[in-house]
Amino acid sequence: MNDFLFSENVIEESEAQSPQAFWNILVVDDEDDIHQVTKLVLSGFTFENKALCLHHAYSAKAAKVLLQQNLDFSVGLIDVVMETSHAGLDLIKFIRDDINNHDIRLILRTGQPGEAPEEAVIREYDINDYKNKTELTAIKMKTLLYSALRSHRDIQIIERHRKGLEKIINASSSFLKCDSVHEFASTILSHVTNVMSLDDTEIYCAAAVNQQTSPATDFKLLAASGVEPEPNANMLPEDVKQLFVEAHNRKSSQKTMHDYIGYFPTQAGLETMLYVHKASLLGTTDYQLLEFFANNIALAYDNLKLRETMKDSQKELSYILGEAVEKRSKETGSHVKRVAHYSELLGKLYGLNNFECEVIKLASPLHDIGKISIPDHILNKPDKLNAQEWAIMQTHAEVGYDILKNSNNEILKCGSIIAHTHHEKWDGSGYPNQLTGKNINIVGRITALADVFDALGSDRCYKKAWPLEEILNLLKEQSGKQFEPKLVDIFINNLALFLEIKERYPN
Repeated sequence: MNDFLFSENVIEESEAQSPQAFWNILVVDDEDDIHQVTKLVLSGFTFENKALCLHHAYSAKAAKVLLQQNLDFSVGLIDVVMETSHAGLDLIKFIRDDINNHDIRLILRTGQPGEAPEEAVIREYDINDYKNKTELTAIKMKTLLYSALRSHRDIQIIERHRKGLEKIINASSSFLKCDSVHEFASTILSHVTNVMSLDDTEIYCAAAVNQQTSPATDFKLLAASGVEPEPNANMLPEDVKQLFVEAHNRKSSQKTMHDYIGYFPTQAGLETMLYVHKASLLGTTDYQLLEFFANNIALAYDNLKLRETMKDSQKELSYILGEAVEKRSKETGSHVKRVAHYSELLGKLYGLNNFECEVIKLASPLHDIGKISIPDHILNKPDKLNAQEWAIMQTHAEVGYDILKNSNNEILKCGSIIAHTHHEKWDGSGYPNQLTGKNINIVGRITALADVFDALGSDRCYKKAWPLEEILNLLKEQSGKQFEPKLVDIFINNLALFLEIKERYPN
C-alpha cells in the first residue's frame, strides 16, 4: 500500500519523541497486508491527547527482540498462526512468564479460528481479548484499542501509586529514626524528590510548621531547597511565603497546575505545611502521593516533638535527681551537668553510637543517687573518713543500683549500671565487686573518669579544687590502674573540648 494512506498521527519507530508523548503498540503478524491495514485504520487515532507509535514484527521471534528492548508497550495485537500454528500462543507465554510483563494488554487476532479455539485460549492464556480478523471492522478495532488503552492506563496508575506508597512507607520509617528537627528537615527534602521520582533540580520544596492558633506569619521554616543549614522564613521567595500564609488562613491544602501546598493540622495543636513546585505539570497521581506524603510528615513531626518533649523531661528529671543528691553533700548542681556532657563526649570519641552516647548523657547524672542513704555527718564530714564511715560510704554504689535496677526505662537501666560500677577500677582495686578491665561496663568506665576529673577540679567540703596540671598528672598516673588507658589517652588528647564544657557550666 502507498505511503500517502498513512496519517502522520501514527508515529513510526524512527521518529524521536519522549516516551510520554505516545502509546507504544506492538503489531505482530506474518502478513504484510494486516500491518498496512492496521496502520490505515489507526491513522489519526489518539487517546488522552497522545498518538500511537506502532512497532511492527513479522514473526514471534522478531517480536521477542522488540519486547526485550525495554520499551513500554501498552497493547500487543498478536496473530496466532505465524512460524508455527501456535507461535502467537507461545509468544503470550513468553511475555507473561519469561519476561514477567503483566502490564501490556494482549489481544489475539486469528484468521484461522479452528487452529486455536476461542474458549480454550481465553481460559488457558493470560490474554485480554480474542478476535477473528474478519470481524474486526475499523470501528471495532478502534473500540478495542480504546478499551485496551484504558486498562493499561489504569494499571500504570495503580503501579505508580504502589511505587509511590512504597517510597512513602520507606520515608516514614526514615522519619521515625530522626532524633532532631534538623535531621527531620533534611529527610523531608531527600524523600520528596524520591517520592516524585524526580531529580533535586526539577522541583522546589519547602516545609514549615506553625501553631494552629498563631498568626499566619509566625510559621517556622523546617527546610527549603537550596537552604542550609539553618533555614528561616526570610530565605523563602515572597510568593511561597504567601502560600504558607494562605494555607494557614484557609486551613486547607491548595493546588495549581505546577504548585502544591499541603496543610495538615495535628492533635497537638500544630500544623505542618509542605510546598512543592514542579516545572512540568503536576498530575493527579502527583497530587495524591504528595497528599499522603505530607500527611505522614505531619504525623511524624508530631511524634518527633513528643519524643523531644519526653527526652527533655527525662533529662530534666535526671538532672533534678542528681542535683538533689549533690545539694545534700553541699556540692554544686553543675557537677552533674558537666559529668553528663563529659560522659557523652567521651562516649563519642571512644566510638559508641549516637544513641548510646545520648543514653549515657541522660543516665550519668544518676551516678551518686545512692548517696541519699548516707547520713549527713558522713556525707559532709570535712575530715578524712574512718574505716567504719568509709565502709558506710561505699554502700552508696549498691544502694544506687538497687534503686534503679528494676526499671524498664533505658535511661534508668543505664543509670543503675553506672551507679553500681563507677567506683570500680581497671586494676580490680575498686568497689563494690572488685571488677577488672573490660568486665566493668563501658558506661561505668566512662562516668568514672568524667566524675573524678570534675570532682578534683571543684571545691568540696573536704578539699579545695586542684590545679589542672595536677589533675592531668593524676589521670596519667592512674592510667591502667583506676582508669582504662584508652579513655585517659582520649581525654588528654582532646582536653580542649572538655575544658569548653567546664566553661559552659560553671559552678
